[in-house]
Amino acid sequence: MKDFAFAIPGDLGLPTGGYAYDRRVLAECRRAGCNPIYLALPDGFPFPLTEALARSESLLRALPAGRAVLVDGLAFGALSRELLRALRRPLVALIHHPLALETGLSEVQHAQLVASEREALAEAAAIIVTSPTTAGILARDYSVDPEKLVVAVPGTEPSPRAKGTSEPPRILAVGAVIPRKAYGVLVDALDNLRSRDWTCHIVGATDRDPGESRALRAKIAARGLESRIVLTGAIPDAALDGEYDAADIFVSSSLFEGYGMVLTEALARSLPIVATRAGAVPDTVPAEASLLVAPGDARVLAEAMGRLLDEPQLRRRMADAAWERARVLPRWKETAALVMATMRGIG
Repeated sequence: MKDFAFAIPGDLGLPTGGYAYDRRVLAECRRAGCNPIYLALPDGFPFPLTEALARSESLLRALPAGRAVLVDGLAFGALSRELLRALRRPLVALIHHPLALETGLSEVQHAQLVASEREALAEAAAIIVTSPTTAGILARDYSVDPEKLVVAVPGTEPSPRAKGTSEPPRILAVGAVIPRKAYGVLVDALDNLRSRDWTCHIVGATDRDPGESRALRAKIAARGLESRIVLTGAIPDAALDGEYDAADIFVSSSLFEGYGMVLTEALARSLPIVATRAGAVPDTVPAEASLLVAPGDARVLAEAMGRLLDEPQLRRRMADAAWERARVLPRWKETAALVMATMRGIG
């Protein structure tokens, strides 16, 4: 089967890892001669309004009979078993990470998402996941048959080595300002390092969770770090390339990552990494290029960043190790090939 539909909720252009994965898969499939139909589902997932669910069902039903559909997990786990069965077509779920693992959910929302995603996944002919860690979670906690699971990790293209800033060293964090990224913990850690010379740029959308962004700005101001920590907001790809190029250290304070595409982007630019031991992170970054710490602990995060600030030779060794790992990272055409093979297999 050369053609399939790829159903994605919301704005495909949003600067998130999940949407970036979807965009690249679409592009690489087309470059390989496949012709996937991009089916734009309404916004509001994973808690869609009734109107959004009805519109989604209508769009999915309108596809040609028998057409296989790949559904992004942001929507798939929120679609009812009855709706999915009624479509009477081959369905594949693309799971970046389980919906219930997002930070900031109430107990009711968490339980609702676990139940709905477990039921939905039972209706999938195959499930594409973006890391072995996510595959393990689905098999263990969501009763998914391991034979249904296909691991298609995100691709990473070759990039030039970062030049860095050096004086003072620049620390870079990339990702939307949402609770799961735990930027408040990062600010607390940086506050512990105020006696050292550094600047920090946090690059990512600030409109995904306005309350979280307000709280982060307030914490930066309360610590008196406005001149040292920059929130850039969402920026174009060319500007993001410039941020990576100017960085000396990459940091991730995330509480959970289903893969962590920004981490492999940092490896591709030969950046030493300080990150939390959260989700798939230990499988994504090599030990020789990273210092991994417990999530949510500002003290140990500060200690790890402090080591790299204090030890330029360690930074260089880790940067060289990152550069070596980047040479063997999967490319996007390989990711797309796995997706296309999965769609052919179920079609």
